[in-house]
Parts: sequence; C-alpha cells; structure tokens
Amino acid sequence: MKRFVRAAARDDILRQFRYYLIEQKVPDVALQFLAAAEEAIRAVTNDPGIGAPRSFPEAKLAGLRSWPVPGFEDMRVYYVEQANTIRIVRVLHGKRDVRRILRREDPSAE
Repeated sequence: MKRFVRAAARDDILRQFRYYLIEQKVPDVALQFLAAAEEAIRAVTNDPGIGAPRSFPEAKLAGLRSWPVPGFEDMRVYYVEQANTIRIVRVLHGKRDVRRILRREDPSAE
C-alpha cells in the first residue's frame, strides 16, 4: 500500500517536534516523537483497518480513521484509505478542537 502524507500533517509533526525541542527543551523527547510518528504512520499504512473509525456529517471525511502515536497517545494520526493509498490527513493532539480542524480538511487534496 502506498502512503501520502499531506503538507498539513507534516506541519503538525514538525510543530510538535519544535514544541518538545524549543519550548520544552527536551531534544531526546523531540527525536522520540519523530520516530513514534513514523512508526504510527507505518502501522496504518501496513494495516489500514487498525485505526478507530471517526464519524463526521461531511461526506468528504467518510472513512476517516485515527491511530495513536505510540508513547504519545494524546497525539493521533488521522487518515483515510483511498485508491490503494493511505492519505495521512493530520497528526493532532487531543486537546485541540479536532472536530473543527478536521471539518476544514479535504482528505483528497494535496
């Protein structure tokens, strides 16, 4: 299965990395987060059905699932499976307004 990580998801990962590195001043944790995010993305790419289904009234979000980033369970990878490709839509912390953020997304957009 192929994977595509949207720019917004890459930005989410980098934002969290910078948070640990610059604001919290824990470079080891920042690097662990990068590795864990890659591990979570690899897991959903290899087995798309493992993520918890999410329901939204917007048709564009049909099939959206989420999977926790190991060791950082408040962070979740949001993704959809489309045409033999896993599209990583966002990587978000649970304290954010995830529903509002995802409603603005179009998983098929680059």
